[in-house]
Amino acid sequence: MRRDFVANVSHELRTPLASIKGFAETLREGAVDDKEHRIEFLRTIEEHADHLTKMVDDLLDLSAIESGHRLPRLEPEDLAVLLTESVRAFAPIAGDRGVALEALPLPLLPKALADRDQFRQILANLLDNAIKYTERGGRVEVSAEASAGGLSVAVRDTGAGIPADDLPRVFERFYRVDKARSREAGGTGLGLSIVKHLVEAHGGKVSVESRQPGGSVFRFTLRAA
Repeated sequence: MRRDFVANVSHELRTPLASIKGFAETLREGAVDDKEHRIEFLRTIEEHADHLTKMVDDLLDLSAIESGHRLPRLEPEDLAVLLTESVRAFAPIAGDRGVALEALPLPLLPKALADRDQFRQILANLLDNAIKYTERGGRVEVSAEASAGGLSVAVRDTGAGIPADDLPRVFERFYRVDKARSREAGGTGLGLSIVKHLVEAHGGKVSVESRQPGGSVFRFTLRAA
């Protein structure tokens, strides 16, 4: 597992580093005087540097969660408030991509036992994923309901769906269903792994259902306060 992890990290770092080096060399060799293209080259370098920063941040986050250095501080939280806040934060991103984003009306629910910041991170990763892989004109919905022994939160999208063979592996580090599209969208391949570890640290479980075509539903459970 360690060998696989190191190999995956090395592979993921190699592409943006090669691009940064290549564009920097191009600028040094004369393109810095090319007024038409130099800003484009610099912007590309900046984008790859941002991607590397996000990947390192996610790796450090995952390491802290796995080692027990980020244990959740569980407190009674109102799911309606947390879901509404998250949807509001992602509304501009969804709007830019032409995707409708909505929090469905919730039934009367008990409060959830959750770490507010970690809950926001779980939902942010799921919403970011759903919006990225939903075509323009599609829809993403967030809902919650009572479940056996607690509460269940669902993020449903109308995207292309996930092949059945890929479903068991989507929560693995660096596993991507569509590698080219994921990199193009700026994904690090670590978001769903972080979701899984945070949900389990809360004492819950995360799962995914998907059909092609028909979209995907990611669900996670929390204990009731």
